[in-house]
Amino acid sequence: MLFEADEVVLERAALAAAPPLLGVAAATGTLTWQDAGYAVVRVLFATDRAESPAAGPAARFGSDRAGLSYGTCDVSIPRDHRMGRMESPSIWRFQFREDPAKHVVLLTVEVEERDAFFGALSHRVAAAESPQAFLFVHGYKVTFEDAARRAAQLSYDLGFRGVPMFYSWPSRGELASYTTDENTVEWAQSNLERFLEDLLERVDRLHLIAHSMGNRPLARALVALLARRPELRARLREIVLTAPDIDAEVFRRDLAPALGSPARPATLYASSEDVALAASRRIHGAPRAGDSGRGLVVADGIETVDATAVDTSLLGHSYFGEARSVVSDLFYLMGRGLRARDRFGLREVQSAEGSHWVFDR
Repeated sequence: MLFEADEVVLERAALAAAPPLLGVAAATGTLTWQDAGYAVVRVLFATDRAESPAAGPAARFGSDRAGLSYGTCDVSIPRDHRMGRMESPSIWRFQFREDPAKHVVLLTVEVEERDAFFGALSHRVAAAESPQAFLFVHGYKVTFEDAARRAAQLSYDLGFRGVPMFYSWPSRGELASYTTDENTVEWAQSNLERFLEDLLERVDRLHLIAHSMGNRPLARALVALLARRPELRARLREIVLTAPDIDAEVFRRDLAPALGSPARPATLYASSEDVALAASRRIHGAPRAGDSGRGLVVADGIETVDATAVDTSLLGHSYFGEARSVVSDLFYLMGRGLRARDRFGLREVQSAEGSHWVFDR
């Protein structure tokens, strides 16, 4: 019996073991193996960051606000990539430059006009091995570069056979800019709502994944959009809210009822070991929806998964994309459409508020 996402691990191992001359013949959807020993994942994006056209890929979009831009990115995944890692140069290994054969690197950024982007979107999805897409919305303290790298890493580790996409709002990418990012993410909500509407008009099967502060614009934009366009709900697949930095009571009262239903619940990952959300709780004076302590969100239409048992000592706030057990759970959720009761490694816990799920230790 295969445990966790071993199906994906075995598939990647087989591809990685293939002879170097495999080259582009190993292309599978948005994934292409290169002779140089790394894969390239093509990721689509929308962003309301200001563009610097003359800059290299890493600095192409900064932290200033702007109108919406669209395009594609190519991101490298090294042949010996480990699930959950975003390999980067390390001075401890005497690595001072990015190497696509060793690191997850943003290689290219190609900007497209709006009409061209959406005109090609339906074709891109239809041409994928599986005609579906996911949209990732990053959280606080994230650059455009790291948003692209994370989206590609998630797509690769999940064995996603559709079209990966990300939305990058103009986070400052700095630890000290929390309140600035809070203001900016509120400003970005209407742009994200417009992009979601454009996507759902063209994509029949769309998964949504948000992390941390990125849950704020995604959840609120989606609630507003579905209130205006309820017919678009049928095109949504999994809605995944990871470590949401949202007031727990506000989420339970205003957002949860509109995001999911008992027939098609949304999924919320929370942890009481999340240091970043503990800091947010102190700043705001109220529990966060991604904190599984005394403010654990249990609500109809939401499958809450407590990830406290996951070892986050080195992973911290980004356990959703870095902990193998959580990535594996996402694989079975998004790749197989399995509900929490059917996924390996989860145990149901009953409480006065209802049931939620925990990772077995």
